[in-house]
Amino acid sequence: MNNTDKESISLHRRLGGKIAIQPKIRNLRQRDIGLIYTPGVAAVSKRIRSHPSEKYSLTSKSNNIAIVTDGTRVLGLGNVGPYAALPVMEGKAVLYKRYGNVDAYPICLNATKKEEIINTIVSIEPAFGAINLEDIESPKALEISDELERMLPIPVFHDDRHGTAVAVLAALVNSLKVVKKEMESAGIVVAGAGSAGYGISELLSFAGCKNVIVTDSAGAIYKNRRKNMNAYKRRIAAMTNRKMRKGVLAKVLEGADVFIGVSGVSGMLSPSMVRSMGRDPVIFALTNPEPEIKVNAALDAGAAIVATGSYRHKNKVNNAVVFPYLMRVILDKRIKRITPKILYHTAMAVADSVPKESLGPQRIVPEIGNKRIQRNIRAALRNVR
Repeated sequence: MNNTDKESISLHRRLGGKIAIQPKIRNLRQRDIGLIYTPGVAAVSKRIRSHPSEKYSLTSKSNNIAIVTDGTRVLGLGNVGPYAALPVMEGKAVLYKRYGNVDAYPICLNATKKEEIINTIVSIEPAFGAINLEDIESPKALEISDELERMLPIPVFHDDRHGTAVAVLAALVNSLKVVKKEMESAGIVVAGAGSAGYGISELLSFAGCKNVIVTDSAGAIYKNRRKNMNAYKRRIAAMTNRKMRKGVLAKVLEGADVFIGVSGVSGMLSPSMVRSMGRDPVIFALTNPEPEIKVNAALDAGAAIVATGSYRHKNKVNNAVVFPYLMRVILDKRIKRITPKILYHTAMAVADSVPKESLGPQRIVPEIGNKRIQRNIRAALRNVR
């Protein structure tokens, strides 16, 4: 156990968890109790019953979100279950509050069947203004996301599918500016076809990237491939790999401009594979806790820009620069569904949060506390639905 691990366990033990509920009324008087609870609260309930839309203005629904997980795919740790997932969800709730002033509640379910998870979320919807799906195995997470979008009157944000995709597109836009390459023509290889890989390929396609190949354990995904396919990989095949290239990751990476790793497999990218890429390759090794390749190894192999998903390194392509700020705007605008258009404009806003004079190989994404992010996303989504 390293020092960081020891410090983290010690901090959590001292805190006894990282979140707590605080009332908005600081000095609670006797009369206040009669207003917020019985008998006064009955008038509020009657008002909502006769004017349902006022549930947003008369309750905290407008600022509440549920972070829902079954603990089947947590932080690169895999299936650790709902109890071990709880500290991760609590940490996310802290970021939501600190950077977006959003009240997020960890909902760790002792259920793994798709139908049970869907039914539970539908049942708890009245208390929340949005749902954040988190750390659920793929493709089940994508199926749940799609089904809930059809069923719920509130938006469903899927952290890997939406948040990671936005962070990647923002980092890609800035990286290609640095290495002087064009989005439309850049050769991009995405390693991993789970929730993040699907979301990334979907958003890159929407953004106009025309030379994207996605790989999984069976190699490049292409139309009519039979091995190891599902409905979402078939959608990936329809959006990407127009030249129908086949083969393992090392083969399709030859000559490519960008590697995006969301594979969950540490160390899968070798220095020789980086050397086989095109001029000034860009490496996003985003698997946590250990990336697809070490930062120094990628730089030594000739990478012009290297990013990871970890806060241990510079160029942190992490969805933490997205979800608190985007959710703030989603709740404020009462957005009902998260569309590729919303994600695209959010990504451009995040990219623009890095000042032009600061943009460079060591800085392609803003720090999480950058106040430009919230301002830029709000402006970008002012007229977007």
